[in-house]
Amino acid sequence: MLPLLLASSSTYRRELLARLHLPFVCSSPDIDESHRPGESAIELVKRLAEQKARALADSHPAHLIIGSDQVAVLGEQIIGKPHTFEKAREQLMAASGASVTFLTGLALLNSQTGECQVDCVPFTVHMRQLDQARIERYLRIEQPYDCAGSFKAEGLGVSLFQSTEGPDATSLIGLPLIRLIDMLLSEGVQIP
Repeated sequence: MLPLLLASSSTYRRELLARLHLPFVCSSPDIDESHRPGESAIELVKRLAEQKARALADSHPAHLIIGSDQVAVLGEQIIGKPHTFEKAREQLMAASGASVTFLTGLALLNSQTGECQVDCVPFTVHMRQLDQARIERYLRIEQPYDCAGSFKAEGLGVSLFQSTEGPDATSLIGLPLIRLIDMLLSEGVQIP
């Protein structure tokens, strides 16, 4: 098996990949993550996932490189990481009683052959009706300012959900393991 490289500095993605009990290393690519004019959210996450993987190909020849990128979409608007309490409160107020779809782009690049598998896995969260007091309590406890959508699904953020739907719950956290396993199997990786 070629060595496995996760093209990310995300602790969430690292923890998810560790579930597969495969040896891997991490390296964070330096790419421009700007949204291009006219680019759909799906096109954006697929492009960025592949760019992240390809950015490390020269420095990691003969590797299987995993790239991933995620955006949250509310209505027609892409919502990113809030970074501040105020922005997180705005995002959660806007999402109250609505559905937020998380689009996770995934790429697996074989840097030896140049072959790259790319996909996008959607996952939708239907939010409860939220009032400002509940949102502020949640934000003070969990401080999810580095999370798209302003909540941590793997933590107390689940208390904000009415229901969820999608093919792979791990995609909500940022690395769709079911689809990744399909990609790894096609590269001859044995799991388990």
